[in-house]
Amino acid sequence: MSPAYIGEIAPAAIRGRLITTQQIAILIGLFMAFVSNYVVSHLAGSSTTTFWWGYAAWRWMFWMEILPAVIFLLALLAIPESPRYLVGAGRIDQARRVLNRILAPDDARQRLADIRESISSHRRPRIGDIINPATGGLYRVVWIGIVLAVLQQLVGINVVFYYGAVLWQAVGFSENDALMINVISGGVSILACVVSLFFVDRIGRKPLLKIGSLGMALTLGTLIIAFASGTFVDGNLKLSGPMGMVALIAANAYVCVFNATWGPVLWVMLGEMFPYRLRGSSLAVAGLGQWLANFGITLSFPVLLSGIGLAAAYGFYAFFALFSFFFVWFFVAETKGLELEEMGYE
Repeated sequence: MSPAYIGEIAPAAIRGRLITTQQIAILIGLFMAFVSNYVVSHLAGSSTTTFWWGYAAWRWMFWMEILPAVIFLLALLAIPESPRYLVGAGRIDQARRVLNRILAPDDARQRLADIRESISSHRRPRIGDIINPATGGLYRVVWIGIVLAVLQQLVGINVVFYYGAVLWQAVGFSENDALMINVISGGVSILACVVSLFFVDRIGRKPLLKIGSLGMALTLGTLIIAFASGTFVDGNLKLSGPMGMVALIAANAYVCVFNATWGPVLWVMLGEMFPYRLRGSSLAVAGLGQWLANFGITLSFPVLLSGIGLAAAYGFYAFFALFSFFFVWFFVAETKGLELEEMGYE
C-alpha cells in the first residue's frame, strides 16, 4: 500500500521522487540486515554456530528484525490519512486539513476540488471494479500493471538478495566473504536508487524502465558467460582466472542497474497508472502477482542451482530482462507530470 499512499498524498511534480524514497528505505533496511547478519555470523564464528542463550546464530539474524518492525508500527501511527480516501469516505474537513499540511492554501483548495470532482463521478471502489463489463476480463491497464510487477521479479533480483551468500559460496567464496559481498551489494543498491531520484521526474518512467531492461540483460549475460566458464571441483563450481572478479563486478552492476530503474520505477508506475476507481484493487492484485512471482523465483533457485546450474538459471532471468524491454516499449504509457485525476481509463 505504500506507493498507493504516497501517490495519493504527493504533488505530481515530486511524486516520483517520493515514491522512489520508499525503495531507498527498503534498500537501507536490506543493507542494515546484511550488516547485522555479517556481524552476528562474525561474532559467532559462522551462521550455524551456537550464539547467545544457546541458540544458533542464524536464528538471531531473524530475531534482530523485531526491533525495526516495532519502530515501523509506531511510526505509522503518526502519518495522516490519504485525502483521496477521506473525500471518498465523506470526511471532507479532515481531507482539507491534511491537504493544508502538505500544500499551499490555494493549491490545497484546488486539489480538494479536483479530488471531489474525480470521486463524485464514481461510487466507492470495490474489487469487482477491475473487471471490464464489456469483455468479462480484467481491464487492459490492470493486466499491464500485473505483468510489470511480475517481470520485476522474473529478472531474478531477489535471487541476489535472498541467496547472495549461497550464490557466492557456490563460486568459491567463504561464508564470511559471501556475507561481506552482500553488504557491498546493499550499499551499491542504495547509491543506485539515490541516483534514480534525480532522473525519475526529469526523463520519465518509461525511458528508465527501458534502460533498466537493457542494462539488466547485458549484466546478466555477462554473468552467464562467467558462470559457464567454471568447472566443478568436489561438487563446487570454481571460476577460472579472472572470471570470479568478472562475475562479482557484473552482479553488482546488475544490482545497480535494477535499483536505479526497475526497483523504484515499478512502484512509481503502480502508484500512478491506475484511475481512482481501480487504484486500490489494481495495486493489490498487482502486488499479489509480484509476491507470487517472488515466491516462485525464491523457491525455484535452489532447484535450478543443483539441477541445471548457475549459467542456465541466469539465462532464464536474462530472457525476462530482455522481454521486459519489448513489453515496456509496446504496452506501457508514460505517467510523468500527470495528476492522478488526469490518468486515463482503460
